[in-house]
Amino acid sequence: MKLSRCLVPALLLLGSHIVGAQAADKPLRIAVDPTFPPMEYIDQDQHTGFDIELAHALAKELKRTVQFVDIDYKGLVPAVLANRADIALSAIYITDERKKVVDFSDPYYAGGLVIMVQKNNQTINGPKDLAYKKIAVQVGTKSVQFVKEHFPKAQVFEVEKNQEMFNMLETGRANAVVTGKPAAKLYARVRQTTRVLDEQLTVEQYGVVVGKNHPELTQR
Repeated sequence: MKLSRCLVPALLLLGSHIVGAQAADKPLRIAVDPTFPPMEYIDQDQHTGFDIELAHALAKELKRTVQFVDIDYKGLVPAVLANRADIALSAIYITDERKKVVDFSDPYYAGGLVIMVQKNNQTINGPKDLAYKKIAVQVGTKSVQFVKEHFPKAQVFEVEKNQEMFNMLETGRANAVVTGKPAAKLYARVRQTTRVLDEQLTVEQYGVVVGKNHPELTQR
């Protein structure tokens, strides 16, 4: 998944204000959880993926170098709040709950939650089939609360990493995974052992997280 040129301007509302607020010779500290291909992951010891390309494009516009700060997904927003990172750019959904503590850039990608099951599973063909099933979700993501609210009779397993979810599904310890569409689609295409259901659970927008104590970072 390559970075489209049309997406860069949406993020450049962060642009000259970051340069003005901080010394241009300081690296731009970007919090990421590089375990979510194709958005961000490690390949041959290098950060890569859609969000990584976007981060480099943003830093280039700002005439700054990039310093990636690897953090588990649930710690991305806290990292910005604690000033461990300047921004977080890691497939983070824009939500009203998160807006209470941080600000966001304009949306740069439309994602959403989907259901993934084993390829030969014929008992789960839509959301209505998830009742009483074992569902794996990644801690700190919107999937957790969504599944608990909409499928209260399901057994929910919260794991730290995307790969743990997929492993649970492959080994039969979970009947389904609820996760972001880009990662699920890529995994199903590459592995050929799972399938993503056609009916999408939600449509969500990804945005860049910045701290409320730096309003200049999101001024237009």
